[in-house]
Amino acid sequence: MKVWLVPLNTTIGDIQGNAGRMRRVLSEAAALGNTVGGGESRGGAPDLVIFPELAITGYPPKDLLLQEGFLDAAERAAAEVGESCGAGVTVVLGVPLRRGEGIANSLVAYRDGVRLARYDKRLLPTYDVFDEDRYFVAGDEAVVIDVPSAGGAVRVGLSICEDLWRGEDVGFSARYEGREDPVRALVRAGARVIVNPSASPFVLGKGRRHHDLLAMHAVRHGVPVLAVNQLGGNDELVFDGHAVAIGPRGEVIAANAGFDDAPLPVDVPCGELGEGIEGSRDRGIEAGGMGDDPYLAACDEELLYRVLVLGVRDYMRKTGFKTAVLGLSGGIDSAVTAVIAAAAVGAANVHGIALPSRYSSPGSLADAAELARRVGMPHRVIPIEPGYAALLGSLAGPFAGTAADVTEENLQSRLRGTILMALSNKFGHLLLTTGNKSELAVGYCTLYGDMNGGLAVLSDVTKQWVYRLARWMNENVGKGSVGKGSRDRGIEGS
Repeated sequence: MKVWLVPLNTTIGDIQGNAGRMRRVLSEAAALGNTVGGGESRGGAPDLVIFPELAITGYPPKDLLLQEGFLDAAERAAAEVGESCGAGVTVVLGVPLRRGEGIANSLVAYRDGVRLARYDKRLLPTYDVFDEDRYFVAGDEAVVIDVPSAGGAVRVGLSICEDLWRGEDVGFSARYEGREDPVRALVRAGARVIVNPSASPFVLGKGRRHHDLLAMHAVRHGVPVLAVNQLGGNDELVFDGHAVAIGPRGEVIAANAGFDDAPLPVDVPCGELGEGIEGSRDRGIEAGGMGDDPYLAACDEELLYRVLVLGVRDYMRKTGFKTAVLGLSGGIDSAVTAVIAAAAVGAANVHGIALPSRYSSPGSLADAAELARRVGMPHRVIPIEPGYAALLGSLAGPFAGTAADVTEENLQSRLRGTILMALSNKFGHLLLTTGNKSELAVGYCTLYGDMNGGLAVLSDVTKQWVYRLARWMNENVGKGSVGKGSRDRGIEGS
């Protein structure tokens, strides 16, 4: 069976835009071959195309689900996508649908313009960044569809994200105690292949746990397991677009490197099913491995770099910003932020501003200028000394008889923030905040000062990881978009 796993980059709430992207993919699939009768090969055309969880609306849609007309528009768009697929192609996509008095997080399957089935997600995550119990009601049925292929019809079981995790991603599954295992139910219903569209936010190390989880299900039940994750940045959540197919013995059949919306073609060996090993969680999985998965072959620094670049690019694209601005202090945080931003939207579209005061060292100014030169980004120096002196003059009366302390230091930061926000307002730049997670955690930052900005690029990156990122960037200048536009070596300060 030929399958396309499509890591669609969705925009939350853009129902027509998301549906249009799916129709274009299906048009490409149809162009690869025409359906012929008698079970003959269709050339390069896929038998089954799978889009991510809630691909029609984007994930997470949150309160948009409660807006009048939103669900109707989503269901209509899903039908339009399903009806547009070429003859003989089965398409599975995620869409919210009414379920009684509530709403379900659903998959629908279409072929030849007809809806074949609907599956409602059975396990609803409500922890960490997830809040699905608030919006959705859980399904209670295993759904298996028949997908025609050159080798005959294949029984394909439908599942969504958490149905395979059962809370494993946060180290517990007690909240699902007493609930039927959705995967075991699918196999009992006759599924010989399990598909798992998802919208699982990126977390360092999660990809390896995800691989082990998919392999465990594949080996335990002796069936291939196919997973495709949503792609793209949606505010603070970024989705890596990883797609992978695991064979019945735990081997990697096909996988992408993530961070790309190109369909992953998979030839699923449905005629070579495993025997299934109940209890394989305890025995461990000896067969297969991660060596054939380019996503997992990448080091953590590369994955973090790519996800931050994707997050900045998509935030700007989806909110309409074309250019960015940030303060360049000569330090490592602003340097790393500048390189990420330049990779995301092009160095010419990132404006670096140095804002020296009486306390600024010549070295910090020189480092900021050199960083801008190497990245190839516009650079401007705007001294804050005149404004700082004016502020001190205004406060001379109230501050009389007091010693200088953190108050005067914070005045500098707030003045810099005011200037950067003025540049943002005047020229339509997105102001990028450069503070890291360690600083935010201990309060080593200034409210209304260096915390100003529309997007905090490093807000979930600790100082240790900032340095690790910088070292990796310096060692990989020219790889992909790292250091694009620079003339010498990598960023300074690592």
